[in-house]
Amino acid sequence: MTIEKITMPKLGESVTEGTISTWLVKPGDQVSKYDAIAEVMTDKVNAEIPSSFTGVIKELVVSEGDTVEVGTLICTIETEEAGEKKETDNLSSAAAETQSSSTATDDTAMKSRYSPAVMRLAQENDLDLSAIAGTGKGGRITRKDVEAIIASGEKPQKQEQKPTATAETPSPEREQTTEPAQVNQSDAAGKAIPVTGVRKAIANNMVKAATEIPHAWMMVEVDVTDLVAYRNKVKDTFKEKEGYSLTFFSFFVKAIAQALKEFPQLNSSWAGDKIIQHDDVNISIAVAKEQELFVPVIQSADDLSVKGVAKQITNLAKKARTGKLTAADMQGGTFTVNNTGSFGSVQSMGIINYPQAAILQVESIVKRPVIINDMFAARDMVNLCLSLDHRVLDGLICGQFMARVKEILENVSESTMPVY
Repeated sequence: MTIEKITMPKLGESVTEGTISTWLVKPGDQVSKYDAIAEVMTDKVNAEIPSSFTGVIKELVVSEGDTVEVGTLICTIETEEAGEKKETDNLSSAAAETQSSSTATDDTAMKSRYSPAVMRLAQENDLDLSAIAGTGKGGRITRKDVEAIIASGEKPQKQEQKPTATAETPSPEREQTTEPAQVNQSDAAGKAIPVTGVRKAIANNMVKAATEIPHAWMMVEVDVTDLVAYRNKVKDTFKEKEGYSLTFFSFFVKAIAQALKEFPQLNSSWAGDKIIQHDDVNISIAVAKEQELFVPVIQSADDLSVKGVAKQITNLAKKARTGKLTAADMQGGTFTVNNTGSFGSVQSMGIINYPQAAILQVESIVKRPVIINDMFAARDMVNLCLSLDHRVLDGLICGQFMARVKEILENVSESTMPVY
């Protein structure tokens, strides 16, 4: 027998740590190579960790809820050598019968161990998990099993179960005694909510960004009246033809990507003793799903048309809502654009997406009176708020960049920024 080590894998280019949200195995479980053994959360993605070996789980070194750095030992597994495997295969039938009951019990327990991703998808799509045949170890239902059923359109509906008069049916008194304990409360009214999973990963990354990066801020006001008129003119035809919406955000991302190509200093990262100026303009965008926040990436955004950007935004948002975002979707971001205006915000100061050098918040478009040629006119105005890493950037270059973004957006037309 050989004891092998399994470590926390790297799940993204800038991911340095992960949180074990759920162990899918326990010591003594037999696993095959590539079987999922744990669910892990980072500030960028939720993923399953596969086993690197075939063997028996010996020790879970890291507990659920613990956050550890990439490369940290998380569990050990005992693997079999060829000769030992042959000897094991020749066990007597009597010994095998002794193990069968225990194996069946373990398999049943494994099948009912649903991961958070599986539970979430089942609740969102009204699926009865007990009616789904799992393909994982011991019949465990995996996220892929649930996604396959959703894609097929054949969704087993939840069946209402009536209580039967058996010895296992809890009495009212028993129900009262087995209720979960109330969450501890402080002297002030309220409850304590444990910080775990995605929220913990986000918190750790935000603290790292806020403490290590010297933030500075800048805001410009942009007249997007022509952009609004252009987009409103073509949006219905676009939706009918393409099947997805042409959002204002698509135009903003395209304009910012174009300006980043002209001002590559903002498309950079701090790397200790050097600054890395990236060749590709890969725009990270924030996508929310219930209480979870993901930051997928639009690759080579400067090479895309407005239609291409809109399609990428639609696809990434859909993947986030259905739990299909992968580590590859999160990698390579060089600059972040945040659509805070979708919440009605008119001014905000974003925290930089570490280790990038800047983040730009696109605020809400508001119609208000503006003086033009000494006369008041109703115009569509938007604030663009930039947070910058003052180790990498200064006010001069950022001011020039923001002025260029403003110029592009204030002159949007069918000729300057065609949709196709």
